[in-house]
Amino acid sequence: MKKAYRIKENEEFQYVFRKGKSFANRQLVIYYMEDPMQKHFRVGISVGKKIGNAVIRNRIKRYIRQCFLELEDSILPTLNIIVIARKPTNEMNYHEVKKSLIHLLSKQHLWK
Repeated sequence: MKKAYRIKENEEFQYVFRKGKSFANRQLVIYYMEDPMQKHFRVGISVGKKIGNAVIRNRIKRYIRQCFLELEDSILPTLNIIVIARKPTNEMNYHEVKKSLIHLLSKQHLWK
């Protein structure tokens, strides 16, 4: 995923947390808000230390980034999205993470 598609700054995370909407399932929590001035969506990923060691946390982040890379054409371009992984994600493979993410995005109609 290109760096222009990522949310990295703490202030941006906090802004989406405060002003955005959220929804969740057992594996993932998503905060999102619309920014009509954007040309493409942006994603921030958070995986806490309670999930596992650094290897597991980085694997989960790679899975989520790859999911967004594959779903890039389907997601609304005006969104800022923050994905927070919950404890069950440490035992999931890539396909299960992708299925969970698709379920959340379709639940809130964040598709084109």
